[in-house]
Amino acid sequence: MTILTVRHITAYQYKQPVSFGEHRMMLRPRESHDQRLLASKLEITPKPANLRWIQDVFGNHIAIARFAGQAQALRFDSTIRLDHSPADIGDADIEDFARTYPFLYGAEDMPDLLRFIERHAFDPDHHLDQWVQSVLRTGGSTNTRALLVNLTRTIKQTFTHVTRHEKGIQDPRRTLRIGRGSCRDLAVLMIEAVRSLGMAARFVSGYLHVPDHNDVANAGGGNTHAWVQVYLPGPGWVDFDPASGVVGNRDLVGVAVVRDPRQAIPLHGTWTGFPSDNLGMTVEVNVTAKRAGANGSRAAMERRGTKWSCST
Repeated sequence: MTILTVRHITAYQYKQPVSFGEHRMMLRPRESHDQRLLASKLEITPKPANLRWIQDVFGNHIAIARFAGQAQALRFDSTIRLDHSPADIGDADIEDFARTYPFLYGAEDMPDLLRFIERHAFDPDHHLDQWVQSVLRTGGSTNTRALLVNLTRTIKQTFTHVTRHEKGIQDPRRTLRIGRGSCRDLAVLMIEAVRSLGMAARFVSGYLHVPDHNDVANAGGGNTHAWVQVYLPGPGWVDFDPASGVVGNRDLVGVAVVRDPRQAIPLHGTWTGFPSDNLGMTVEVNVTAKRAGANGSRAAMERRGTKWSCST
């Protein structure tokens, strides 16, 4: 069991006071059997005239802030603390009929899974399909878990994970062509690959906890991150991270799950002023972990903060 504290600060600076429109934030983690929210704090400067919380169609938590007046800076400071439990998947966890690929989802599940199986990327020449089939041949196995593990690790080994600050998602065909992409690009590539095989997949955004086992005193860091969940009969939605090659939720803090990455933007809003007034944005993510040591005592490990480097 690990207690994680994530602090996520986003700050905007302007040349002169400007007006702010509505801002929507997806910063509060989802609760599930593998992560339980212990505390959550959101500080916004200047203080909004109104702040309310809603849930979207996927059950993600969204804060909506509205402002009055003007200011020369806008700052969002989110701190969350949660109990995180690593979870993996074995063949025995999957229902018998789905342990070998191909398989068909049960009739009771298909109505809810159809949109997560539906292809989104335009691929008229079937380049993605051909690439997926080449991965399957390389893997040499029709075991469902082995197939997905092989796909995850092939993306990790074949493509270069880069920091990309441009907005939006890179087209999977471009990722295939240039052989590199951000974590969100690699996640979308895997989602389209999994959907081409007839399995349901969804996009996950959140945080990556980066441990450093060689230096406990100043161990690792954290950043925003994106990965994939695939629906498997038995365990349900299972985490696969093609950027790191990891299977399971180890070091992953899920904030939002969506069908399309455009539905999982962590923070967006509007402001009114001259274009030249915008002096830029800074983002900082810090992760602190506490976990029980071998003797039952609590060992604290500080994580370095890093700039926003991955997620949408």
